[in-house]
Amino acid sequence: MIMKSFAIQALAISLFIYGCNTRAANVETQNAREIPVFKIQSKDTIVHQHYVADIQAVKNVEIRSRVTGFLESIHTEEGSFVKKGQLIFKLSNQELANNLNKAKAALQSAEAAAKLAELEANRVNMLVERKVIVPSELEIAYARLADAKAKVEEARANLSDAQTKIEYLSIRSPFTGWVDRFPIKPGSLIDEGTLLTTLSDVTEVFAYYNISENEYLQQFRTMSDKINGKTEATLILSDGSTYAHKGVVEAKEAEFSETTGTIAFRAKFPNPDGMLKHGASGKVQLTTRLQNKILIPQKAVMEIQDRSFVFLVDSNNTVRMQTIYPVLRMDDFLIIEGGVEEGDVIVYEGVQLVRDGHSISPKYIQH
Repeated sequence: MIMKSFAIQALAISLFIYGCNTRAANVETQNAREIPVFKIQSKDTIVHQHYVADIQAVKNVEIRSRVTGFLESIHTEEGSFVKKGQLIFKLSNQELANNLNKAKAALQSAEAAAKLAELEANRVNMLVERKVIVPSELEIAYARLADAKAKVEEARANLSDAQTKIEYLSIRSPFTGWVDRFPIKPGSLIDEGTLLTTLSDVTEVFAYYNISENEYLQQFRTMSDKINGKTEATLILSDGSTYAHKGVVEAKEAEFSETTGTIAFRAKFPNPDGMLKHGASGKVQLTTRLQNKILIPQKAVMEIQDRSFVFLVDSNNTVRMQTIYPVLRMDDFLIIEGGVEEGDVIVYEGVQLVRDGHSISPKYIQH
């Protein structure tokens, strides 16, 4: 009888505990927080990536004086369009003009001396043939002739140098382009090397932009054509408008910068109307079409140290943490290759409100 009474008491206690647990579970289910969730689907998508760009002319040079002189005249306007070979500045230097005249006179004198030396060598040669003088006199005459000819070449070189310096007084455009401001005014004394203006050829422009090492690796895995081949690029101007002409990414540096950890790329854009100027800024936009990729919103991802997690929702509406493996980060999304698959349900928003093992009341949304 004692054993039977004990068994009845144990059964009653078990039923009581079960009933309490059931009521607690029902209460927990009824009080479960409503959390937005969505079902993962593979999809084709278009990825837009933006990079701050520095716009530079395909040719941009400083025009400096190569000789000393006074700025006599300016033959174009600041900011104007000039053609190759067009005269821009005219300098004057009387000393260079005098040097040119001296070089011309020196050449004439050297040529006359060489002519006399040649006549003397011919005369000595005739006398040697007649055995009037010894052959050694002929060798001396030929040596004097060679010296005279060398002095002629030296005089010609000096004349060419003087003529070149005179030509430097006329400063012409080395190529077709646009001139900048003129910091020096007519009448100013110009030293050799003085900056007179800059000249830019903006028929085409380069847009330089940098990519971090991590982003470079991500793109190499998922968009190798953006790294290894030529691809179309769009330029977003500083006012937010889209430049009318498409460009091409055509070059990259060979090394990462030790100071910034980035690698530089270059896109080239046509500029037929001259709208873009050297030194302007903007953004390079690269567009890529990805097929059959899993995209997860950034808001659905929780990052701890270097790892990324989402909360999976099972058939009992219980959540558990799941590691995911992003391969590319976009503005608001991650492209995933591993950790989740199509058809999985994950918490869409409010990941900070749930914990591993919690029950939720899922609110399905279309994504």
